[in-house]
Amino acid sequence: MDLPPPAAVITALAPGWHAGDHYALLLLGVGVAALAGALALTHQGDRAFSASIAYVGLGAVGALGMWALGITPLDPLRDHAVLERVSELALVVAVFSAGLTIERDVSRRSWRSIATLLVVVMPVTIAAIAAFGMAAMGLSFGGALLLGAVLAPTDPVLAGDVGLSEPGGEAYGEPRLSLHTEAGFNDGLASPFVVLGLYAAGHGGTAWLGTWVLADLLYGAGVGLLLGGLAGLGAAWLLARARGRGLLDATTDPPVAVALVLAVYGAVELIGAYGLLAVFAAGFTFRRYEYDHEINEGAHEGTEGAGKVLELAVLLLLGSMLTTSGLGVPGVAGWLLAPLIILVIRPALVLATTPRGLLDLPGKLFLGFFGVRGVAALFYAAVVAEAHVLQPREVRIVVWTTIAVVVVSIVVHGLTASPLTRRWLMGQRPLRNRP
Repeated sequence: MDLPPPAAVITALAPGWHAGDHYALLLLGVGVAALAGALALTHQGDRAFSASIAYVGLGAVGALGMWALGITPLDPLRDHAVLERVSELALVVAVFSAGLTIERDVSRRSWRSIATLLVVVMPVTIAAIAAFGMAAMGLSFGGALLLGAVLAPTDPVLAGDVGLSEPGGEAYGEPRLSLHTEAGFNDGLASPFVVLGLYAAGHGGTAWLGTWVLADLLYGAGVGLLLGGLAGLGAAWLLARARGRGLLDATTDPPVAVALVLAVYGAVELIGAYGLLAVFAAGFTFRRYEYDHEINEGAHEGTEGAGKVLELAVLLLLGSMLTTSGLGVPGVAGWLLAPLIILVIRPALVLATTPRGLLDLPGKLFLGFFGVRGVAALFYAAVVAEAHVLQPREVRIVVWTTIAVVVVSIVVHGLTASPLTRRWLMGQRPLRNRP
């Protein structure tokens, strides 16, 4: 007679005939998903849709499998810590990589465009989403403000299909430059606005406003950018000297870059400043120290590779969390918010605020349409779920509306990235990075 395997024994080592458990099935599913994701990414240029759609679809298939086996799926509210940490790591790596690929010769007009996107378009987007949340979705002021702050940042992970190329590659200039730089910058710049929403939801009144301006806006953002910029320059100097003296070789550049990103983020977060802003600034200044040095290519290779793996993890996780009950939480108004952001709010703001003479109409349409929502929104939604400053009903609406908008953005932008980029930027020739 076969004895039941001891609970602490690995299934394959249990006596007698037996079948694998859910852990073995999980490993099989993760392996298959990773292989499928690698195939989707490798042949992405050969098809009309982004690999991100395939990632979410694989996650959704996994969710169906778990449902069929009676396994409780992860829930974005109950398991918010998992979503927060995985998406946080993906963002940390992605924003450094985004800073690393920004062209050296950024014109004054381009900086005006980028500043407009960050200082005007993003705050007005927050206000517009918040107004919609209060009027159409029945959210309180704090809940609506948090929804606006969560959905305001665009995403450097998912915007990579229409962004800039790797260091040493083709430099496309506007409007890719503005879109790419905005996506890297505003993931961190959204942090003080999320904190603003947390204050409004948790405290009420305005007595906290001075603290927010000094501690969260000026200190958090200013110190993060300053320390990140200095860290990027210092790290590039040290790595270049170490390479020159034979202490490091080219094979160590990718892991050293990932280690640098994590160290900078952890150090800045430890002193209460915004780590996402710091790692973006670090990538930006790292590239500008000996601009054409080969360490830039190695650093980008390492962070881009890690970013793709983490992107796959986040989107698989997102797909596995999708349930019919959860997707019904936003209601009609919540699902209408996605096309409103993609087709109305951002395009209208970009068309109205882009500096005159910088872009033609197709370029403005490109910049306005491709405001991809993704990993950053999921990260901040998980932060809201963790904060417990909203009523449970409002937390559910904010989190699931965010998921709905991200899913719509992934599908819409994933299907249109290749054809619309060709149509709107057909006459744009790649520029060469000048030495």
